[in-house]
Amino acid sequence: MQTLSTLTLAATMDVVWVVLAIIAGFIALIIFIFLLQFFNLYIQAYTSNAKVGLLDMVGMKLRKVDIRTVVINRIRAIKAGMDIPTNALETHYLAGGRVSNVVTALISARSAKIDLPWSTATAIDLAGRDILEAVHTSVNPKVIDCPAAVGPRGTIDAVAKDGIQLKVKARVTVRTNIARLVGGATEETIIARVGQGIVSTIGSAHDHKAVLENPDDISKTVMKSGLDAGTAFEILSIDIADVDVGENIGAQLQAAQAQADKSRFQAEAEKRRAMAMAQEQENKAKIEENRALVTLAEAEVPKAIAEAFRSGRLGVMDYYRLQNLQADTGMRASIAGEPGGPKA
Repeated sequence: MQTLSTLTLAATMDVVWVVLAIIAGFIALIIFIFLLQFFNLYIQAYTSNAKVGLLDMVGMKLRKVDIRTVVINRIRAIKAGMDIPTNALETHYLAGGRVSNVVTALISARSAKIDLPWSTATAIDLAGRDILEAVHTSVNPKVIDCPAAVGPRGTIDAVAKDGIQLKVKARVTVRTNIARLVGGATEETIIARVGQGIVSTIGSAHDHKAVLENPDDISKTVMKSGLDAGTAFEILSIDIADVDVGENIGAQLQAAQAQADKSRFQAEAEKRRAMAMAQEQENKAKIEENRALVTLAEAEVPKAIAEAFRSGRLGVMDYYRLQNLQADTGMRASIAGEPGGPKA
């Protein structure tokens, strides 16, 4: 009986071990299948001497990092002679950076013997600037049209001291200054500053003919102004592509000023005329007022004569002599063409 129990226990243990072995084999199979997806990249990195551990790949998978981007760019960096750690590549990827662009830029900078550390390149990339284009512009200078071809104006217009307008087109050759790329002003600032320098230079010229004879004076004057200060570029040259003669702004301003003076003088003359007319009307009113006073005074004469008769101060003969005098005065006034004399 005891032997039977021992056999049963042994059989049970064998079954348990078989089950455990099957479970372990199944788990190992799952782990193998899981690791199999990293095997190809692991072999590529290992054979390229850019070792990336399987555990590192698993960690990147769990952190949702594009493993292929990290591994391939580490291989590229190693082949170019730069040992960029896997952790640095992964960190930049998680920060939202463009790992491929940064590595390509570093390789290009190394080939062109441009000092570009990893920290600077990643900072420029995270700042939103295209680090690859910046490196290319450092190697191959870029030409900027001034004013911009897509801008609202096709030329930079300026007026010389003689009043003649000049229309200028310029081309600015710039090279990216990587050290000032983060926080440096963009192309729009370069265009604005160059335009300002051209306007200032032409405006200080006494004659537009001098500018047409020596357009390179504009370039020399503008270049001396240090227009690339605080920008992400270094200005190599400013070339005047075209200079055209525009309108005679000075004459137009003088004509406009003359027209304004004419209108002002006309307004002042109209004001004086209105004041004279008002004064005339006032004088006419005063004349009529004085005439009314004279009429009133004349109306008092008959009353005075009557009063003189009553008081005895005027006799009949005196009255007749007064009548004759008035008649004589009226006749003389009639002959002279004047209004009749006073009436008794």
